[in-house]
Parts: sequence; structure tokens; C-alpha cells
Amino acid sequence: MTDLGWWGVPLGVLGGALRVSTPFLFVSLGECITEKSGRINLGLEGIMVMGAMAGYAVSLASGNPWLGVLAAGFAGLALGLLHGLICNLARVNDIAVGIGLMLFGTGFAFFLGKPYIQPKAPNLPAFSLGGWSELPQVQAALQVSPLLLIGIALAFALAWALCNTRWGLVLRMVGDSSDAARAMGYNVNLVRTLATAAGGLLAGVGGSFLSLYYPGSWTEGLSSGQGLMAVALVIFARWNPVYCFYAALMFGGAGSLGPALQSVGITSGYYLYNAAPYVLTLAIMLATCSPTRTLAGAPGELSIVR
Repeated sequence: MTDLGWWGVPLGVLGGALRVSTPFLFVSLGECITEKSGRINLGLEGIMVMGAMAGYAVSLASGNPWLGVLAAGFAGLALGLLHGLICNLARVNDIAVGIGLMLFGTGFAFFLGKPYIQPKAPNLPAFSLGGWSELPQVQAALQVSPLLLIGIALAFALAWALCNTRWGLVLRMVGDSSDAARAMGYNVNLVRTLATAAGGLLAGVGGSFLSLYYPGSWTEGLSSGQGLMAVALVIFARWNPVYCFYAALMFGGAGSLGPALQSVGITSGYYLYNAAPYVLTLAIMLATCSPTRTLAGAPGELSIVR
């Protein structure tokens, strides 16, 4: 990047946004599905870490990173299903359950993942969007994973399905008014449980990206709070899957600001620049909170808007 001078900064931010946004995208899409049903899952951090560990372990054992992604999805599905079933019990708060799930998922993943800290598992393949340039720095910066393209396609498909399919309309009705859904003969608990499980699946896939592509190894504390930030990202995106993609790019760009500046020799305040995603999360929460107005697009059954 140093050969490019200051042009390396926007290039580094762009390349970092494409890489770092991928787990944000999958986790936020999963949480969008969950919250559309009227339930919030704060356990995404634990689900991501569990998915990262499961994906890395299966990739190491099988030699196939895509089997690792599949295993991560199933691990996330299991934890999401657990969250959904517990929340169906009487007088159970979904936020408290989510916090418990976060602690359980991270602790269980650390316990099971001890043997996988040193071994090197096969990583996901990558392709470069910088083929138009002969500069190796450009080609390296614009390398992306196929998971990003899958996530983008999923965001647009989900946005269409929520408005144009029966299950999408049922999901939105359950999230906006459980009484209306029951009057129509739908099982509210079943819909919410399936939505939470689907959200967990996508969060697990997002976790596999961390261990199998970027940074591409299994270590404790791998997700760095991305699961929790995804909840704020969904609020900022107004529960719109396509906006979740745009917001994920923004968060990814904020997360890559520090390394991009370091690549051109700016090391002073490095840790401050690395805190940009967390500062952005706080700014978004402040900007979207108001006692005088409701959140546009928020499902009516969400506990955060009641």
C-alpha cells in the first residue's frame, strides 16, 4: 500500500469493507429475520463464536472449508433453536435469554476449541476484483470471498420474499401483531421459533467467515463484539435486508480504517481508529433513539419498541 501513497487509504478502506462486512451482513440478515417475527436475540455473539469454532474444527477434520461453513450453520441453527424454545416458555424475557446464550455460546466454544488454536485448517477460497489492475497491492486489497456474493444475493432475495411470499407476510404479521396472527389461525410461537433458528443459522455462517477466511484462524475472542453490533446495525437499517447490506459495508469500512491508515505509516492513534466501529454503533444508537417518535419500520411486537 505504501507504493500507492495516500491512494492506499481509500483502497484499503474499500477492500476492508468488502472483507469485514461479510460477517456483519450474515449476522444482521439473521437478526433481521428474527426481529421481523417480534423477537430479539442478543445471543448472536455467542452463536458467531460457536459457528467459528465448529466451522474451523470441521474444516480441519475434513479438509473441506465448505463443509466447515455448513457445520457452522448447523451449530448456529441449534443455538438459535434453543433460544427460540426457551423464549416460548411463560414469563421468559427474550433479552435476558439472549445474554445467557451469548455467555453460554462463547464459553462452550472456548472449551471445545482449545485443541484447534494451533493447527491450521483449510481456508475458504478467494477471488480478486482487482484484475483490471496490474498492481499486486490492488489485486490483494480487492480479494473477496464467495460468501460475500452469497450474502448480497441473500439480502435482495430476502427483501423480495418478505413482501411477496406468504411466509414473508406471515412473519411480518406475527412481528407486528401477535393477536392478529392468532386470529388468522397461525401459531405465533412456532413462527418465532423458526425465525430465531433461521437467524442463528445465518449468524453461524457469519462466524465461519471469521475463522475460515478473515482473519482465517481460530482464537478466543475472534468476533470482537460483532454479534452485538449487528443488533444496532439492524436498527440502523430499519429492518430492511437490503439496507442491512449497505450498513454492513459502512461498518466494514469503519473497521478497516485503522489498518488502512497504518499501511501508509500513520501509527499514532491506531487503537483509536480501530474503535471506529464501536463509536459508530454508539452514534447510531443515539441517532435512532427518541422518546417522541417510534422507530420507522420496527415490528410492533419487539420489546425494544414497546
